Amino acid sequence: MKSIKKSPAVFFLLLVCCFCQIHAQVTSRQIDSIVNYAMSKFNVAGCAVAVVKDGGILHEKGYGVKSIATNEWVNEHTNFAIASNSKAFTTAALAILVEEGKINWTDKVKDHIPEFTMYNDYVEDNFNIVDLVTHRSGLGLGMGDLMFFPQGSDFTIDDLLANFQHFKPESAFRTKWDYDNLLYLVAGELIARKSGMTWEAFVESRIFEPLGMDNTYGSLVNIKNTNNLSASHSTEKGDIRIIPTFEEMINGAAGGIFSNVNDLSQWLLLQLNKGKYGQNLNKQLFSTSNHNEMWKIHTVMDVNPNPRYNSHFSGYGLGWFLSDEKGNMKVEHTGGLPGMLSQTILFPDLNLGIVILTNTSNDGGGLFSSVSQTILDMYYGLEDFKWIDKYAAYMASNKSGDDAATKKVWEAVANMNQDAVDKDKYIGIYEDVWFGKIEVFMKGKQLWIKSHRSPLLNGPLKLYKDETFAIKWEYQDMNADAFAMFTLDENGKANGLTMKGISPNIDFSFDFEDLNLKRVD
Repeated sequence: MKSIKKSPAVFFLLLVCCFCQIHAQVTSRQIDSIVNYAMSKFNVAGCAVAVVKDGGILHEKGYGVKSIATNEWVNEHTNFAIASNSKAFTTAALAILVEEGKINWTDKVKDHIPEFTMYNDYVEDNFNIVDLVTHRSGLGLGMGDLMFFPQGSDFTIDDLLANFQHFKPESAFRTKWDYDNLLYLVAGELIARKSGMTWEAFVESRIFEPLGMDNTYGSLVNIKNTNNLSASHSTEKGDIRIIPTFEEMINGAAGGIFSNVNDLSQWLLLQLNKGKYGQNLNKQLFSTSNHNEMWKIHTVMDVNPNPRYNSHFSGYGLGWFLSDEKGNMKVEHTGGLPGMLSQTILFPDLNLGIVILTNTSNDGGGLFSSVSQTILDMYYGLEDFKWIDKYAAYMASNKSGDDAATKKVWEAVANMNQDAVDKDKYIGIYEDVWFGKIEVFMKGKQLWIKSHRSPLLNGPLKLYKDETFAIKWEYQDMNADAFAMFTLDENGKANGLTMKGISPNIDFSFDFEDLNLKRVD
């Protein structure tokens, strides 16, 4: 192959063209067009989008409606649940306590919370504060989330601290990433004990107030004026419908914050400025060294080998996913609760931040993913990949497959002779060591099941086949219906019960498969 000799002028022109391609400018009008098109493709009631660039706010706008019941428009001040995007606020709160000398990142959790337990003595004695917020505990995905999913259970922080000893690890300590919510609740408890105020009060007074995030709250109950609060919506059962807004229990450190894109723009700018804020960036919420600690990979994750973005690394920091795209560091997180899905993305090399809030599950995830990726591709100078169309098609196909799988189960149930079931052999009380008691009983002429500690988990037991029953819970805000699989003793009487979700796409927080229920009565 021959090399091509270029003059200095031509070489300079090529450099300029390359720079412009990689760092292309995107206008607010273009973002507006992208979001409006996405709203036409996804079944989402409303969303809000903010983009900050080069130290200022490029775009900040609401789309669609806060509620399909009122048809009131979303604006940049409309509050949404940001769910797990709250986790980065929890790690920022820890960083503040580190700088005040009240804790160190490597402190053992038991030194601050003596009643903290884990599944073996070594892990319990060596578990430190960083371990709380990096998803490397050895516990499986979403382990124990049934203590607060669905809402309304009576589990307390004391229950949570005691129950870790009963969980079975799925990997060796500090060797594998598995997403966890409960340990963030422990981090929230630690913040409360070391600061002398609740986690909610701490983030509101020490983070929201200094940044001027005047319409952001640590919990749903702290919102006194709900006039500009979005309702939660779901499309999981077909047509879009309003569902109850999820209220965090125990504390909000894993996902309790309600905010809006106007306030979150200040959070994006704080992060891009490495903890500095205020006029002329003359104030500092946390130091550069602690900023670097939060943006350092603590748990290595698999890299998605996508040649379009030429990614090389992936991992989890302190409340942030960390990776690279096209030679640029990417810092991000998503959040999901029933009816509320959100995304935060930061590109420090591009001095760029994006936040997208939606009020509808599941289509909100397709919307925020496709919108953000379309915007980013424009900054990269890449050709239009039709992300919005591709995500819309994928989600429609995925829902169709899920619907077909669950429909097949319920058709099988309908074809079974339910009257022929020997109900007496299943009636009784079964207990799991951490989740507590589940009761099987007769409700009128129907075999029924209910959790003693999580009231929304109750519903009819319908024979599916052999000793397996299908449960349609009273709780229908998410697709969480489950199989109940009984074991029998030598006399043909049920002596145990295990469970798993019916839907192949059940949310990981419905960790029914982690239960091991034994008959106690």
